Amino acid sequence: MDIVFSEYFPYDHYEPKLPPLEGGAETARHRVVIAGGGPTGLALALDLALQGIPSVVLEADATVCTGSRASAFTRRTMEILDRLGIIDEVLDTSLSWKEGWTFHGLTEIARMRLPDDDSQKYPPSISQLQNYVEHCMARKAERDYADLIDIRWQSKLQDLQAHDHGVSLEVDTPLGSYRMQADWLVACDGGQSFVRSALGLRMRGKRHAGRYVIIDIRLNTDDMRAGRHCWFSPPSLPSGTLLMYKQPRGMLRFDYQIREDQVEWASKPEEVFKNVQQHLDMQGITEPWEPVWLSLYRASALTLDNYCHGRVLFAGDAAHLVPIFGVRGMNSAVEDVHNLAWKLALVLQGKCDASLLQSYSQERIFAAEANHRYASRGAEFMAPPSAPHKLMRDAVLTLAPTNELLKTLVIPRQHTATVLSESPLTVPDAGDAFRGGPLPGGVLPECRIRMHDRAGATDCFLTDTLGSRFDAFYFTESGEVPAAIKQACEQAGRAVPFALHVVARQRPQAAGAWIEDHTGKLFSNFDAVPGTLYIVRPDGHTLGRWRQARAADILAAVQRLPLTNEVVWELP
Repeated sequence: MDIVFSEYFPYDHYEPKLPPLEGGAETARHRVVIAGGGPTGLALALDLALQGIPSVVLEADATVCTGSRASAFTRRTMEILDRLGIIDEVLDTSLSWKEGWTFHGLTEIARMRLPDDDSQKYPPSISQLQNYVEHCMARKAERDYADLIDIRWQSKLQDLQAHDHGVSLEVDTPLGSYRMQADWLVACDGGQSFVRSALGLRMRGKRHAGRYVIIDIRLNTDDMRAGRHCWFSPPSLPSGTLLMYKQPRGMLRFDYQIREDQVEWASKPEEVFKNVQQHLDMQGITEPWEPVWLSLYRASALTLDNYCHGRVLFAGDAAHLVPIFGVRGMNSAVEDVHNLAWKLALVLQGKCDASLLQSYSQERIFAAEANHRYASRGAEFMAPPSAPHKLMRDAVLTLAPTNELLKTLVIPRQHTATVLSESPLTVPDAGDAFRGGPLPGGVLPECRIRMHDRAGATDCFLTDTLGSRFDAFYFTESGEVPAAIKQACEQAGRAVPFALHVVARQRPQAAGAWIEDHTGKLFSNFDAVPGTLYIVRPDGHTLGRWRQARAADILAAVQRLPLTNEVVWELP
Protein backbone atom coordinates (compact mmCIF):
# COMPACT_ATOMS: atom_id res chain seq x y z
CA MET A 1 0.00 0.00 0.00
CA ASP A 2 1.45 3.34 -1.10
CA ILE A 3 -0.53 6.59 -1.06
CA VAL A 4 1.07 9.79 -2.39
CA PHE A 5 -0.49 13.05 -1.23
CA SER A 6 2.08 15.52 -2.62
CA GLU A 7 5.54 15.53 -4.17
CA TYR A 8 8.74 15.94 -2.15
CA PHE A 9 10.47 18.02 -4.82
CA PRO A 10 10.06 18.67 -8.58
CA TYR A 11 10.61 15.19 -10.00
CA ASP A 12 12.09 14.64 -13.44
CA HIS A 13 9.61 12.66 -15.53
CA TYR A 14 10.92 10.64 -18.46
CA GLU A 15 9.30 9.54 -21.70
CA PRO A 16 9.55 5.94 -22.95
CA LYS A 17 11.81 5.17 -25.90
CA LEU A 18 12.51 2.25 -28.21
CA PRO A 19 15.97 1.17 -29.35
CA PRO A 20 16.68 0.36 -33.03
CA LEU A 21 14.70 -2.79 -33.85
CA GLU A 22 14.58 -5.41 -36.56
CA GLY A 23 11.59 -7.72 -36.55
CA GLY A 24 10.69 -6.73 -32.97
CA ALA A 25 14.20 -7.43 -31.65
CA GLU A 26 16.91 -4.97 -30.67
CA THR A 27 19.82 -5.02 -33.07
CA ALA A 28 22.53 -4.60 -30.40
CA ARG A 29 23.54 -7.14 -27.75
CA HIS A 30 24.35 -5.74 -24.30
CA ARG A 31 27.04 -6.75 -21.86
CA VAL A 32 24.97 -5.92 -18.76
CA VAL A 33 21.25 -5.31 -18.36
CA ILE A 34 20.03 -4.17 -14.95
CA ALA A 35 16.41 -4.89 -14.03
CA GLY A 36 15.23 -2.06 -11.77
CA GLY A 37 16.16 1.62 -11.72
CA GLY A 38 15.93 2.16 -7.97
CA PRO A 39 18.96 2.99 -5.81
CA THR A 40 20.44 -0.52 -6.18
CA GLY A 41 20.25 -0.60 -9.97
CA LEU A 42 21.36 3.00 -10.48
CA ALA A 43 24.29 2.60 -8.05
CA LEU A 44 25.41 -0.51 -9.94
CA ALA A 45 25.21 1.28 -13.29
CA LEU A 46 27.31 4.17 -11.97
CA ASP A 47 29.87 1.84 -10.37
CA LEU A 48 30.24 -0.14 -13.60
CA ALA A 49 30.57 3.07 -15.61
CA LEU A 50 33.49 4.14 -13.40
CA GLN A 51 35.27 1.06 -14.74
CA GLY A 52 34.26 1.62 -18.35
CA ILE A 53 31.52 -1.04 -18.42
CA PRO A 54 28.32 -0.03 -20.26
CA SER A 55 24.88 -1.08 -19.02
CA VAL A 56 21.19 -0.76 -19.79
CA VAL A 57 18.82 -0.06 -16.89
CA LEU A 58 15.17 -1.11 -17.28
CA GLU A 59 12.83 0.87 -15.01
CA ALA A 60 9.05 0.33 -15.12
CA ASP A 61 8.12 3.78 -13.79
CA ALA A 62 8.47 7.20 -15.42
CA THR A 63 10.46 8.69 -12.56
CA VAL A 64 12.21 7.86 -9.30
CA CYS A 65 10.36 6.19 -6.44
CA THR A 66 7.53 7.76 -4.50
CA GLY A 67 7.95 8.07 -0.74
CA SER A 68 11.03 8.64 1.38
CA ARG A 69 11.47 4.86 1.90
CA ALA A 70 15.06 4.53 3.12
CA SER A 71 15.73 7.71 5.06
CA ALA A 72 18.89 7.22 7.17
CA PHE A 73 22.32 6.59 5.66
CA THR A 74 25.57 5.52 7.29
CA ARG A 75 29.11 6.82 6.92
CA ARG A 76 30.03 3.74 4.89
CA THR A 77 27.23 4.49 2.41
CA MET A 78 28.43 8.09 2.17
CA GLU A 79 31.91 6.83 1.26
CA ILE A 80 30.41 4.75 -1.56
CA LEU A 81 28.24 7.65 -2.78
CA ASP A 82 31.45 9.70 -2.84
CA ARG A 83 33.01 7.09 -5.14
CA LEU A 84 29.90 7.31 -7.36
CA GLY A 85 30.27 11.08 -7.61
CA ILE A 86 27.00 12.23 -6.02
CA ILE A 87 27.92 12.81 -2.38
CA ASP A 88 28.02 16.62 -2.60
CA GLU A 89 24.46 16.79 -3.94
CA VAL A 90 23.22 14.28 -1.35
CA LEU A 91 24.85 16.13 1.55
CA ASP A 92 23.74 19.55 0.33
CA THR A 93 20.19 19.11 1.66
CA SER A 94 20.75 16.31 4.19
CA LEU A 95 20.62 16.50 7.98
CA SER A 96 23.61 15.03 9.81
CA TRP A 97 23.19 13.45 13.23
CA LYS A 98 25.00 11.29 15.75
CA GLU A 99 22.48 10.87 18.55
CA GLY A 100 19.26 8.99 19.18
CA TRP A 101 16.81 9.14 22.06
CA THR A 102 14.70 6.31 23.46
CA PHE A 103 11.67 6.96 25.67
CA HIS A 104 9.45 4.72 27.76
CA GLY A 105 6.22 6.64 27.97
CA LEU A 106 7.49 10.21 28.27
CA THR A 107 10.68 9.33 30.15
CA GLU A 108 14.01 9.23 28.31
CA ILE A 109 15.62 5.90 29.26
CA ALA A 110 18.61 5.68 26.91
CA ARG A 111 20.63 7.80 24.52
CA MET A 112 22.52 6.50 21.50
CA ARG A 113 25.77 8.26 20.56
CA LEU A 114 27.42 7.23 17.32
CA PRO A 115 31.24 7.40 17.24
CA ASP A 116 32.63 10.54 15.64
CA ASP A 117 35.87 12.53 15.63
CA ASP A 118 37.70 15.09 13.50
CA SER A 119 39.54 12.40 11.55
CA GLN A 120 36.32 11.44 9.74
CA LYS A 121 35.39 12.83 6.34
CA TYR A 122 31.68 12.29 6.87
CA PRO A 123 29.25 12.40 9.79
CA PRO A 124 28.21 9.07 11.35
CA SER A 125 24.71 9.29 9.87
CA ILE A 126 22.49 11.52 7.79
CA SER A 127 18.77 11.83 7.16
CA GLN A 128 17.97 12.11 3.47
CA LEU A 129 15.21 10.92 1.14
CA GLN A 130 15.73 7.79 -0.93
CA ASN A 131 13.84 9.35 -3.82
CA TYR A 132 16.21 12.32 -3.79
CA VAL A 133 19.27 10.03 -3.75
CA GLU A 134 17.81 8.20 -6.77
CA HIS A 135 17.20 11.59 -8.41
CA CYS A 136 20.90 12.49 -7.93
CA MET A 137 21.98 9.12 -9.34
CA ALA A 138 19.78 9.43 -12.44
CA ARG A 139 21.00 12.96 -13.16
CA LYS A 140 24.63 11.87 -12.69
CA ALA A 141 24.11 9.07 -15.22
CA GLU A 142 22.52 11.49 -17.70
CA ARG A 143 25.10 14.21 -17.22
CA ASP A 144 28.37 12.28 -17.09
CA TYR A 145 27.78 8.78 -18.47
CA ALA A 146 25.38 9.15 -21.37
CA ASP A 147 27.70 6.97 -23.46
CA LEU A 148 27.84 4.18 -20.83
CA ILE A 149 24.47 4.18 -19.04
CA ASP A 150 21.20 3.82 -20.94
CA ILE A 151 18.28 4.24 -18.52
CA ARG A 152 15.07 3.12 -20.20
CA TRP A 153 12.14 4.52 -18.27
CA GLN A 154 8.62 3.07 -18.56
CA SER A 155 10.25 -0.20 -19.65
CA LYS A 156 8.90 -3.25 -17.87
CA LEU A 157 10.61 -6.63 -18.03
CA GLN A 158 7.89 -9.15 -18.80
CA ASP A 159 9.75 -12.33 -19.78
CA LEU A 160 13.24 -13.79 -19.66
CA GLN A 161 15.03 -16.93 -20.72
CA ALA A 162 18.44 -17.65 -19.19
CA HIS A 163 20.93 -19.83 -21.06
CA ASP A 164 24.61 -20.72 -20.81
CA HIS A 165 25.97 -17.65 -22.60
CA GLY A 166 23.50 -14.95 -21.64
CA VAL A 167 19.88 -13.98 -21.13
CA SER A 168 17.06 -13.32 -23.60
CA LEU A 169 14.62 -10.64 -22.41
CA GLU A 170 11.26 -9.29 -23.46
CA VAL A 171 10.49 -5.69 -22.53
CA ASP A 172 7.12 -3.94 -22.62
CA THR A 173 6.77 -0.16 -23.07
CA PRO A 174 3.86 2.21 -23.89
CA LEU A 175 5.38 2.36 -27.40
CA GLY A 176 5.34 -1.42 -27.85
CA SER A 177 7.25 -4.53 -26.83
CA TYR A 178 10.64 -5.76 -28.02
CA ARG A 179 13.20 -8.50 -27.40
CA MET A 180 16.80 -7.94 -26.34
CA GLN A 181 19.89 -10.00 -25.54
CA ALA A 182 22.36 -9.57 -22.68
CA ASP A 183 25.53 -11.31 -21.56
CA TRP A 184 24.53 -10.71 -17.92
CA LEU A 185 21.30 -9.73 -16.18
CA VAL A 186 21.45 -8.22 -12.69
CA ALA A 187 18.16 -8.28 -10.79
CA CYS A 188 17.82 -5.08 -8.75
CA ASP A 189 14.04 -5.07 -8.99
CA GLY A 190 13.16 -5.04 -5.31
CA GLY A 191 11.32 -7.16 -2.78
CA GLN A 192 8.66 -8.23 -5.30
CA SER A 193 11.34 -9.12 -7.87
CA PHE A 194 9.94 -10.23 -11.22
CA VAL A 195 13.28 -11.84 -12.08
CA ARG A 196 13.28 -13.91 -8.91
CA SER A 197 9.73 -15.11 -9.61
CA ALA A 198 10.47 -15.84 -13.27
CA LEU A 199 13.31 -18.16 -12.22
CA GLY A 200 11.14 -19.84 -9.61
CA LEU A 201 13.40 -18.83 -6.72
CA ARG A 202 12.26 -18.47 -3.11
CA MET A 203 13.95 -16.76 -0.20
CA ARG A 204 14.47 -18.44 3.16
CA GLY A 205 14.14 -16.85 6.58
CA LYS A 206 11.28 -15.42 8.58
CA ARG A 207 8.75 -12.63 8.72
CA HIS A 208 8.41 -10.83 12.03
CA ALA A 209 5.31 -10.08 14.03
CA GLY A 210 3.66 -6.71 13.72
CA ARG A 211 3.01 -4.25 10.93
CA TYR A 212 4.25 -0.68 10.70
CA VAL A 213 2.56 2.36 9.26
CA ILE A 214 5.05 4.75 7.66
CA ILE A 215 4.01 8.32 6.97
CA ASP A 216 5.90 11.44 5.91
CA ILE A 217 4.38 14.79 6.78
CA ARG A 218 5.41 18.34 5.92
CA LEU A 219 5.79 20.50 9.01
CA ASN A 220 7.94 23.35 10.26
CA THR A 221 10.74 21.42 12.00
CA ASP A 222 13.30 24.22 12.45
CA ASP A 223 13.36 23.84 16.24
CA MET A 224 13.54 20.03 16.21
CA ARG A 225 16.81 18.09 16.58
CA ALA A 226 17.79 15.59 13.89
CA GLY A 227 18.31 11.98 14.96
CA ARG A 228 16.47 8.84 15.94
CA HIS A 229 13.52 9.33 18.30
CA CYS A 230 11.93 6.14 19.62
CA TRP A 231 8.99 5.78 22.01
CA PHE A 232 7.77 2.62 23.74
CA SER A 233 4.16 2.95 24.94
CA PRO A 234 3.85 6.72 24.57
CA PRO A 235 0.53 8.30 25.64
CA SER A 236 -0.25 8.81 21.96
CA LEU A 237 0.13 5.07 21.24
CA PRO A 238 -0.36 3.01 24.43
CA SER A 239 1.25 -0.47 24.25
CA GLY A 240 2.79 0.40 20.88
CA THR A 241 6.12 1.64 19.56
CA LEU A 242 6.85 4.67 17.41
CA LEU A 243 9.94 5.94 15.56
CA MET A 244 10.31 9.51 14.37
CA TYR A 245 13.00 11.12 12.21
CA LYS A 246 13.39 14.73 11.17
CA GLN A 247 13.90 14.82 7.41
CA PRO A 248 15.07 17.39 4.86
CA ARG A 249 12.65 19.84 3.26
CA GLY A 250 10.80 20.49 6.51
CA MET A 251 9.38 17.02 7.01
CA LEU A 252 8.90 14.43 9.72
CA ARG A 253 8.76 10.68 9.23
CA PHE A 254 6.77 8.41 11.55
CA ASP A 255 7.01 4.60 11.73
CA TYR A 256 4.57 3.13 14.22
CA GLN A 257 3.35 -0.32 15.08
CA ILE A 258 -0.12 -1.74 14.53
CA ARG A 259 -1.40 -5.27 15.20
CA GLU A 260 -2.32 -7.71 12.43
CA ASP A 261 -5.98 -7.52 13.39
CA GLN A 262 -5.86 -3.70 13.08
CA VAL A 263 -4.45 -3.48 9.56
CA GLU A 264 -7.72 -3.04 7.68
CA TRP A 265 -8.89 0.02 9.59
CA ALA A 266 -5.74 1.36 11.30
CA SER A 267 -3.95 1.95 7.99
CA LYS A 268 -6.74 4.14 6.61
CA PRO A 269 -5.50 7.71 6.09
CA GLU A 270 -8.02 9.26 8.50
CA GLU A 271 -6.89 6.91 11.31
CA VAL A 272 -3.22 7.52 10.57
CA PHE A 273 -3.72 11.28 10.56
CA LYS A 274 -5.46 11.02 13.94
CA ASN A 275 -2.51 9.10 15.42
CA VAL A 276 0.00 11.58 14.00
CA GLN A 277 -1.93 14.50 15.48
CA GLN A 278 -2.07 12.80 18.88
CA HIS A 279 1.70 12.32 18.86
CA LEU A 280 2.35 15.91 17.79
CA ASP A 281 -0.01 17.09 20.56
CA MET A 282 1.91 14.96 23.05
CA GLN A 283 5.10 16.83 22.06
CA GLY A 284 3.43 20.21 22.23
CA ILE A 285 3.74 20.79 18.47
CA THR A 286 0.86 23.01 17.36
CA GLU A 287 1.91 24.04 13.82
CA PRO A 288 -0.31 22.90 10.93
CA TRP A 289 0.96 20.00 8.81
CA GLU A 290 0.12 18.15 5.62
CA PRO A 291 0.60 14.49 4.65
CA VAL A 292 3.06 13.64 1.88
CA TRP A 293 3.25 9.84 1.65
CA LEU A 294 1.73 6.86 3.46
CA SER A 295 2.76 3.20 3.33
CA LEU A 296 2.48 -0.09 5.23
CA TYR A 297 5.51 -2.20 6.12
CA ARG A 298 6.23 -5.64 7.55
CA ALA A 299 9.67 -6.57 8.89
CA SER A 300 11.23 -9.59 7.17
CA ALA A 301 14.61 -11.31 7.42
CA LEU A 302 14.89 -13.29 4.18
CA THR A 303 17.62 -14.19 1.70
CA LEU A 304 18.20 -16.29 -1.38
CA ASP A 305 20.58 -19.22 -0.91
CA ASN A 306 22.70 -18.01 -3.82
CA TYR A 307 22.90 -14.61 -5.52
CA CYS A 308 24.39 -16.09 -8.71
CA HIS A 309 22.21 -18.20 -11.00
CA GLY A 310 24.15 -18.71 -14.21
CA ARG A 311 24.15 -15.42 -16.07
CA VAL A 312 21.56 -13.90 -13.70
CA LEU A 313 22.77 -12.11 -10.56
CA PHE A 314 20.76 -10.68 -7.64
CA ALA A 315 21.35 -7.61 -5.46
CA GLY A 316 19.51 -5.49 -2.90
CA ASP A 317 15.95 -6.42 -1.97
CA ALA A 318 15.75 -8.80 -4.92
CA ALA A 319 18.42 -10.89 -3.13
CA HIS A 320 17.50 -10.31 0.52
CA LEU A 321 15.05 -8.47 2.76
CA VAL A 322 16.34 -6.93 5.99
CA PRO A 323 14.27 -5.39 8.82
CA ILE A 324 14.60 -1.61 8.81
CA PHE A 325 15.81 -1.44 12.43
CA GLY A 326 19.42 -0.28 12.50
CA VAL A 327 19.13 1.34 9.02
CA ARG A 328 20.15 -1.79 7.11
CA GLY A 329 17.96 -1.73 3.99
CA MET A 330 19.33 0.58 1.31
CA ASN A 331 22.68 0.80 3.10
CA SER A 332 23.27 -2.93 2.63
CA ALA A 333 21.95 -2.79 -0.97
CA VAL A 334 24.49 -0.11 -1.91
CA GLU A 335 27.22 -2.28 -0.36
CA ASP A 336 25.96 -5.24 -2.43
CA VAL A 337 26.55 -3.52 -5.74
CA HIS A 338 29.83 -1.93 -4.63
CA ASN A 339 31.01 -5.49 -3.96
CA LEU A 340 29.60 -6.80 -7.24
CA ALA A 341 30.65 -4.06 -9.66
CA TRP A 342 34.44 -4.57 -9.57
CA LYS A 343 34.10 -8.34 -9.80
CA LEU A 344 31.72 -8.21 -12.74
CA ALA A 345 34.02 -5.67 -14.40
CA LEU A 346 37.06 -7.98 -14.05
CA VAL A 347 35.03 -10.83 -15.58
CA LEU A 348 33.81 -8.69 -18.48
CA GLN A 349 37.34 -7.36 -19.07
CA GLY A 350 38.57 -10.93 -19.34
CA LYS A 351 40.91 -10.60 -16.37
CA CYS A 352 39.09 -13.10 -14.13
CA ASP A 353 36.99 -16.19 -14.60
CA ALA A 354 33.24 -15.94 -13.88
CA SER A 355 33.77 -18.07 -10.77
CA LEU A 356 34.90 -14.82 -9.10
CA LEU A 357 31.21 -13.88 -8.86
CA GLN A 358 30.60 -16.70 -6.42
CA SER A 359 32.70 -14.76 -3.91
CA TYR A 360 30.18 -11.91 -4.30
CA SER A 361 27.37 -14.30 -3.39
CA GLN A 362 29.27 -15.80 -0.45
CA GLU A 363 30.32 -12.44 0.97
CA ARG A 364 26.98 -10.72 0.66
CA ILE A 365 25.00 -13.68 2.03
CA PHE A 366 27.41 -13.61 4.99
CA ALA A 367 26.65 -9.88 5.36
CA ALA A 368 22.88 -10.39 4.98
CA GLU A 369 22.84 -13.06 7.68
CA ALA A 370 24.81 -10.79 10.02
CA ASN A 371 22.33 -7.99 9.31
CA HIS A 372 19.45 -10.38 9.96
CA ARG A 373 20.83 -11.30 13.39
CA TYR A 374 21.14 -7.72 14.56
CA ALA A 375 18.03 -6.34 12.85
CA SER A 376 15.86 -9.25 13.96
CA ARG A 377 16.77 -8.60 17.58
CA GLY A 378 15.63 -5.03 17.05
CA ALA A 379 12.43 -6.13 15.32
CA GLU A 380 11.53 -8.52 18.14
CA PHE A 381 12.30 -5.87 20.73
CA MET A 382 10.10 -3.34 18.92
CA ALA A 383 7.28 -5.85 18.32
CA PRO A 384 7.56 -8.84 20.73
CA PRO A 385 6.33 -12.02 19.00
CA SER A 386 4.71 -13.49 22.15
CA ALA A 387 3.44 -12.57 25.62
CA PRO A 388 6.62 -13.86 27.37
CA HIS A 389 8.77 -11.83 24.97
CA LYS A 390 6.72 -8.72 25.75
CA LEU A 391 6.97 -9.34 29.49
CA MET A 392 10.77 -9.52 29.26
CA ARG A 393 10.93 -6.50 26.94
CA ASP A 394 8.83 -4.39 29.30
CA ALA A 395 11.01 -5.42 32.25
CA VAL A 396 14.10 -4.25 30.36
CA LEU A 397 12.42 -0.93 29.58
CA THR A 398 11.51 -0.42 33.24
CA LEU A 399 15.02 -1.19 34.53
CA ALA A 400 17.07 0.42 31.75
CA PRO A 401 17.27 3.96 33.22
CA THR A 402 19.35 2.68 36.17
CA ASN A 403 21.22 -0.16 34.46
CA GLU A 404 23.91 0.59 31.86
CA LEU A 405 23.96 -3.00 30.57
CA LEU A 406 20.23 -3.01 29.91
CA LYS A 407 20.51 0.32 28.10
CA THR A 408 22.58 -1.45 25.45
CA LEU A 409 19.60 -3.74 24.77
CA VAL A 410 17.33 -0.74 24.26
CA ILE A 411 19.65 1.00 21.77
CA PRO A 412 19.74 -0.80 18.40
CA ARG A 413 23.09 -1.66 16.86
CA GLN A 414 23.46 0.57 13.81
CA HIS A 415 24.51 -0.82 10.45
CA THR A 416 28.26 -1.05 9.83
CA ALA A 417 30.30 -2.61 7.04
CA THR A 418 30.66 -6.38 7.52
CA VAL A 419 34.13 -7.80 8.11
CA LEU A 420 34.51 -10.37 5.33
CA SER A 421 36.67 -12.69 7.39
CA GLU A 422 35.23 -15.86 5.83
CA SER A 423 35.66 -14.77 2.22
CA PRO A 424 37.68 -17.07 -0.07
CA LEU A 425 39.51 -13.94 -1.24
CA THR A 426 40.60 -12.73 2.20
CA VAL A 427 44.16 -13.57 3.29
CA PRO A 428 44.08 -14.49 7.01
CA ASP A 429 46.69 -13.08 9.35
CA ALA A 430 49.79 -15.19 9.86
CA GLY A 431 50.12 -15.60 13.63
CA ASP A 432 49.45 -12.75 16.04
CA ALA A 433 51.79 -10.11 14.65
CA PHE A 434 49.05 -7.43 14.65
CA ARG A 435 47.54 -6.04 17.85
CA GLY A 436 45.27 -3.55 16.08
CA GLY A 437 44.41 -2.06 12.72
CA PRO A 438 41.69 -3.09 10.24
CA LEU A 439 41.17 -6.85 10.23
CA PRO A 440 41.52 -8.85 7.01
CA GLY A 441 38.17 -8.40 5.27
CA GLY A 442 37.42 -5.15 7.14
CA VAL A 443 37.14 -1.67 5.64
CA LEU A 444 39.79 0.99 6.11
CA PRO A 445 39.60 3.26 9.15
CA GLU A 446 39.38 6.85 7.95
CA CYS A 447 42.26 9.21 8.66
CA ARG A 448 43.46 12.64 7.57
CA ILE A 449 46.55 12.46 5.36
CA ARG A 450 48.79 14.76 3.34
CA MET A 451 49.29 13.70 -0.27
CA HIS A 452 52.52 14.73 -1.99
CA ASP A 453 53.06 14.71 -5.75
CA ARG A 454 54.72 16.88 -8.37
CA ALA A 455 51.98 19.50 -8.00
CA GLY A 456 52.70 19.90 -4.29
CA ALA A 457 51.04 18.83 -1.05
CA THR A 458 47.29 18.36 -0.52
CA ASP A 459 45.53 17.67 2.76
CA CYS A 460 42.78 15.08 2.27
CA PHE A 461 41.51 11.76 3.62
CA LEU A 462 42.77 8.21 3.25
CA THR A 463 39.66 7.06 1.38
CA ASP A 464 40.36 9.74 -1.25
CA THR A 465 43.30 7.60 -2.44
CA LEU A 466 41.13 4.57 -3.26
CA GLY A 467 40.02 3.76 -6.79
CA SER A 468 38.47 1.02 -8.91
CA ARG A 469 41.59 -1.08 -8.38
CA PHE A 470 43.60 -2.88 -5.73
CA ASP A 471 45.48 -0.36 -3.57
CA ALA A 472 48.61 -1.42 -1.69
CA PHE A 473 49.84 0.74 1.20
CA TYR A 474 53.49 0.22 2.12
CA PHE A 475 54.59 1.80 5.41
CA THR A 476 58.15 3.09 5.64
CA GLU A 477 60.06 5.52 7.84
CA SER A 478 61.92 7.36 5.11
CA GLY A 479 59.90 6.53 1.99
CA GLU A 480 62.23 3.81 0.73
CA VAL A 481 60.52 0.75 -0.79
CA PRO A 482 62.49 -2.44 -1.46
CA ALA A 483 62.94 -3.18 -5.15
CA ALA A 484 61.39 -6.63 -4.68
CA ILE A 485 58.14 -5.08 -3.32
CA LYS A 486 57.97 -2.64 -6.23
CA GLN A 487 58.53 -5.42 -8.75
CA ALA A 488 55.85 -7.62 -7.19
CA CYS A 489 53.35 -4.75 -7.35
CA GLU A 490 54.21 -4.18 -11.01
CA GLN A 491 53.60 -7.87 -11.72
CA ALA A 492 50.26 -7.73 -9.87
CA GLY A 493 49.33 -4.73 -12.02
CA ARG A 494 49.75 -6.81 -15.17
CA ALA A 495 46.99 -9.11 -13.92
CA VAL A 496 44.51 -6.65 -12.34
CA PRO A 497 44.31 -2.87 -11.81
CA PHE A 498 46.82 -2.26 -8.99
CA ALA A 499 48.48 0.77 -7.37
CA LEU A 500 51.25 1.07 -4.78
CA HIS A 501 51.09 3.91 -2.23
CA VAL A 502 54.07 4.83 -0.10
CA VAL A 503 53.21 5.91 3.46
CA ALA A 504 56.08 7.67 5.21
CA ARG A 505 56.80 9.77 8.26
CA GLN A 506 59.38 11.90 6.46
CA ARG A 507 60.06 13.04 2.91
CA PRO A 508 61.61 10.35 0.70
CA GLN A 509 64.85 11.16 -1.07
CA ALA A 510 63.53 9.82 -4.37
CA ALA A 511 60.99 11.92 -6.25
CA GLY A 512 57.43 10.60 -6.62
CA ALA A 513 54.01 10.59 -5.01
CA TRP A 514 53.78 9.63 -1.33
CA ILE A 515 51.45 9.85 1.66
CA GLU A 516 52.68 11.76 4.70
CA ASP A 517 51.48 10.62 8.11
CA HIS A 518 51.45 14.25 9.29
CA THR A 519 49.00 13.60 12.14
CA GLY A 520 50.84 10.56 13.46
CA LYS A 521 47.58 8.59 13.39
CA LEU A 522 48.04 6.61 10.19
CA PHE A 523 50.77 4.29 11.49
CA SER A 524 48.84 3.93 14.74
CA ASN A 525 45.46 3.21 13.10
CA PHE A 526 47.03 0.42 11.05
CA ASP A 527 49.26 -0.89 13.84
CA ALA A 528 52.02 -0.45 11.28
CA VAL A 529 55.82 -0.44 11.49
CA PRO A 530 58.31 0.16 8.68
CA GLY A 531 57.84 -2.78 6.32
CA THR A 532 54.08 -3.23 6.95
CA LEU A 533 51.86 -3.67 3.89
CA TYR A 534 48.07 -3.61 3.45
CA ILE A 535 46.34 -4.52 0.20
CA VAL A 536 42.83 -3.08 -0.20
CA ARG A 537 40.25 -4.35 -2.69
CA PRO A 538 38.38 -2.06 -5.12
CA ASP A 539 35.42 -2.00 -2.72
CA GLY A 540 37.54 -0.78 0.20
CA HIS A 541 37.78 -4.09 2.10
CA THR A 542 41.21 -5.30 3.19
CA LEU A 543 42.41 -8.21 1.06
CA GLY A 544 45.34 -8.95 3.38
CA ARG A 545 48.02 -7.42 5.61
CA TRP A 546 51.58 -8.31 6.56
CA ARG A 547 53.65 -6.94 9.41
CA GLN A 548 56.86 -7.41 7.40
CA ALA A 549 55.81 -7.91 3.80
CA ARG A 550 57.60 -10.05 1.24
CA ALA A 551 57.18 -9.96 -2.52
CA ALA A 552 55.74 -13.48 -2.40
CA ASP A 553 52.93 -12.27 -0.12
CA ILE A 554 51.74 -9.80 -2.75
CA LEU A 555 51.76 -12.31 -5.56
CA ALA A 556 50.04 -15.00 -3.49
CA ALA A 557 47.29 -12.54 -2.43
CA VAL A 558 46.49 -11.54 -6.02
CA GLN A 559 46.55 -15.18 -7.13
CA ARG A 560 43.60 -15.89 -4.81
CA LEU A 561 41.55 -14.37 -7.63
CA PRO A 562 40.60 -16.78 -10.46
CA LEU A 563 42.84 -14.96 -12.95
CA THR A 564 42.63 -15.64 -16.67
CA ASN A 565 45.59 -13.44 -17.66
CA GLU A 566 48.71 -15.33 -18.62
CA VAL A 567 51.07 -13.38 -16.37
CA VAL A 568 54.55 -14.73 -15.76
CA TRP A 569 54.86 -14.71 -11.99
CA GLU A 570 58.46 -14.32 -10.98
CA LEU A 571 59.62 -13.80 -7.44
CA PRO A 572 62.03 -10.87 -7.37
